[in-house]
Amino acid sequence: MDVLLANPRGFCAGVERAIEIVERALELHGAPIYVRHEIVHNKYVVENLRAKGAVFVEELDEVPAGATVIFSAHGVAKAVQAEGERRGLQVFDATCPLVTKVHVEVAKMLKEGFEIVMIGHRGHPEAEGTMGQATEGMHLVESIDDVARLKVKDAGKVAYVTQTTLSVDDAAKIVAALKARLPQIRGPKRDDICYATQNRQDAVKIMAPQCDLVLVVGSPNSSNSNRLREVAEHIGAEAYMVGSAADLKTEWLAGKHRIGVTAGASAPEVLVNELIERLVELGARKVRPLEGAAEHVVFTLPRGLGAGAPAKSRRN
Repeated sequence: MDVLLANPRGFCAGVERAIEIVERALELHGAPIYVRHEIVHNKYVVENLRAKGAVFVEELDEVPAGATVIFSAHGVAKAVQAEGERRGLQVFDATCPLVTKVHVEVAKMLKEGFEIVMIGHRGHPEAEGTMGQATEGMHLVESIDDVARLKVKDAGKVAYVTQTTLSVDDAAKIVAALKARLPQIRGPKRDDICYATQNRQDAVKIMAPQCDLVLVVGSPNSSNSNRLREVAEHIGAEAYMVGSAADLKTEWLAGKHRIGVTAGASAPEVLVNELIERLVELGARKVRPLEGAAEHVVFTLPRGLGAGAPAKSRRN
């Protein structure tokens, strides 16, 4: 049994920045630091930050007056930002800059009188944050069936944006359906699906055809990790998502000769290494990293936490 290791995999620049914001806030202001929602969707990361003094809450009414709060990498609705200001909380916004780019697009198009269709997953924090950029004129679609049911006021004044962590292929199908239904619909100048999501899916498309089994390291609530598993399955590979090496089932390996391993953008490399160690214990003879797109994107930290300084790289 051999192991192929996808490249790139694991942490992206937005996740690195979000984690760094929590750690810097703890260093500068001391515990507790409150974080609205999971800073990124990974249990290991959240538990590690909790051990350092981060307190994770669902809503701002759980945060004491005068406390420091961090908004997660997924972004928040304008109503949440307004509530933070009204309550006088010290806020550090860890929203991924690529999600902020989508929010800026939404604001611009709404100002120009467009209704906005967001392609995304209902209930996901990023979708909720983007939909919450306005109180009206926003529509969420998850599927081609939703496109068929879509009702807009003026077919000539509609634009679309997408969640940054979608399947590239699935999003393309929905965009095609939107364009068929609304030929004048306007799209973003640059694709909203982020570079890291695209690169990790492309890496799986290269790796999966060579494998009997694909293992994706990631938490169940991680959108981009789930998409990696789906990409592998669509290619025809047997694929499973594991939160850690402890989730690996030995029966998955029966009769398998080549195992592919990758990780979602919110999964740390330590979990990948532990999974590989477990595979070696179970008989893997060699591990071969594949070639892939090099990633050099770095996002700077917000004012008050070393503005202008780049977040530390934690990749590979």
